[in-house]
Amino acid sequence: MSFNRYKDIIEEGDTVILYISPQAMYAIQAQSVIENRKGEKVENVMQTKYGALKISSLFGKPFGSKVSLSNGWAHVLYPTPELWTQTLPHRTQIIYTPDISLIMFMLELKPGSIVVESGTGSGSLTHSMAVRVKPTGHIYTYDFHEQRADQAQKEFKAHGLSENVTSQCRDVCQNGFSDDVTGKADAVFLDLPHPHLVVPFAIKALKPSEHARHAIVCTLYTDHFIDETTVIVVFLRQYHLISYFGADHFSENFNV
Repeated sequence: MSFNRYKDIIEEGDTVILYISPQAMYAIQAQSVIENRKGEKVENVMQTKYGALKISSLFGKPFGSKVSLSNGWAHVLYPTPELWTQTLPHRTQIIYTPDISLIMFMLELKPGSIVVESGTGSGSLTHSMAVRVKPTGHIYTYDFHEQRADQAQKEFKAHGLSENVTSQCRDVCQNGFSDDVTGKADAVFLDLPHPHLVVPFAIKALKPSEHARHAIVCTLYTDHFIDETTVIVVFLRQYHLISYFGADHFSENFNV
């Protein structure tokens, strides 16, 4: 299955969103058999507050179907980036759809855009950006945590996004971005505790065109916001960038 191309029928191996209510949605893998803690192969049965669901019963059903639980019912939905954000396994704090929409608007993303992102985290934003820039765009995303980077890459592949997303384990604060993105990016997004350390590397990643020289570098902060805001504004003005995005939807445009 793919986040890029819609399909009608659920098959084994697909990611499916089980919708019970707005407060109860689950991303499940459509696998008929799983391995238990003892290493034994057993039938895959999901337990919900409305009873059990045999995953094998989903095969052949159209996405959007109403399915019976042992004590109720639910719907099985095709996964979208917005639904994935609501149901993904949290490895870090994530960015939700309202902020994702603002970020992609500020980055001026469109089909064909090349984006550099750090850090990947749980991949919430990455999924939305990858679908936005398809079919010819690409997201280069970095995370310093090896396990997070590996798990994110597995999810991108399982969701049919590996052609549009490259995930790497790299400490960009210390080492910058990989050489293969130098001069390629239309936009850079930094979701890091100390993004000002990465701004010089972000400049190198941007395309050396007049338009890209004024490309947006967006940054998101979780702590030390006031002090780091001062630092990042100085960097943006020094490098002739025009927009900054921070905590609590703080944003400001600069005429440089």
